[in-house]
Amino acid sequence: MLGTGFWARAVHAASLAEHSDAELAGIWGRDLAKAKAVGAEFDVEGFDDLDALLSRVDAVAVAVPPDVQVDLAVRAAAAGKHLLLEKPIALDVAAADRLVTAVRDAGVASVVFFTFRFRSATSTWLEQASRTRLAGGHGSWLSSLAGSPFDSSPWRKEHGALWDIGPHALSVLVPALGPVVSVQAGAGLRDTVHLVLGHESGVASTVTLSHTVAPMSAGTEFFVHGDAGRLVLLPETGSAEDAFAVAVDELTAAAVSGGTHPCDVVFGRDVVAVLAAAQRALESGCRESVAL
Repeated sequence: MLGTGFWARAVHAASLAEHSDAELAGIWGRDLAKAKAVGAEFDVEGFDDLDALLSRVDAVAVAVPPDVQVDLAVRAAAAGKHLLLEKPIALDVAAADRLVTAVRDAGVASVVFFTFRFRSATSTWLEQASRTRLAGGHGSWLSSLAGSPFDSSPWRKEHGALWDIGPHALSVLVPALGPVVSVQAGAGLRDTVHLVLGHESGVASTVTLSHTVAPMSAGTEFFVHGDAGRLVLLPETGSAEDAFAVAVDELTAAAVSGGTHPCDVVFGRDVVAVLAAAQRALESGCRESVAL
């Protein structure tokens, strides 16, 4: 595992340590003392030498800021290691493309941990959505970062809800409604953003995201609508560790079969392209095309 922050410890390491078919072999961190401390928590060695850890493993789970993740993941792929990545995979399309190229050149498997996509409720919802003609959809995720375990995350504070929880919204709306080809965006209070997504199929969806609402306003809502009425994605149940364990299983299956996963780096790159277009739309006040 690469990373020593809250999410790395509480989800990645905790899930891997209990997984029946995967072995947590070590923890890498930019700060060796932190890597050793997290390693000691899970009874494995801590490293600040990436190559030393890579020599001992078949795959890496990466839980570091997106701009740090890219270089680490490229090095791991070049070393022939399968990748379990965090979202977003990068903070710009060029970096995401570099990661896609590295994975393709190395022929390794990749899975991006979009938490919703590794829950049975989401799989059922997407299957239902695929059986009807859809006219659009909506996603809303309102949260209060203040006081949460992520409150001390510099990249989340700098890039806001768009880049942090926007990927989760896209991870369910895109497979339901199709690739996004254009984005319109409007800014609300603080980091709140409102998006109108134009999908390749000709339908549109809307998304509202915020990390800065009052705690009593927090909540998530996702639905699509069409000939069969409104299909609502039920609130997630179970822990993030459980979803991560499913992601580990599915990465293993892709690695063994030599196949690809619906949430691989290519999909992760397409999500970054939508986010980058949304950022440009916020700054320009114009509709922006998505770089497919």
